[in-house]
Amino acid sequence: MKTAFHSLLFVTLVLLAGCGDKHSSDDGHDHGNESTKGAKHGQAGAVPGSYEDWCAEHAVPESKCTRCDASLVAAFKATKDWCAEHGLPESQCLKCNPDLKIERPPQQAGGQR
Repeated sequence: MKTAFHSLLFVTLVLLAGCGDKHSSDDGHDHGNESTKGAKHGQAGAVPGSYEDWCAEHAVPESKCTRCDASLVAAFKATKDWCAEHGLPESQCLKCNPDLKIERPPQQAGGQR
């Protein structure tokens, strides 16, 4: 019981930590800041799962891109969706799952720009 509580507490804290401004990281990536919005990374404030929520650099939704936002890693590991060999979510690992299709959602008419 104590272990389950600690696990739940850890996951909750990790998720809360990930709610900050992920676009202000110092990792050298363009994270969709106003000056370069849409260049390689999702637009700031984009709805998760939308056309605008796309990391073109890594070909996954920006809201799920662990290579751009390392704070997401713990949540993927907690749900057992992690490829330790390649250092990314199993659900995004094309080396382990070559038939995996990760496609950008279609752009909605009149959507965010």
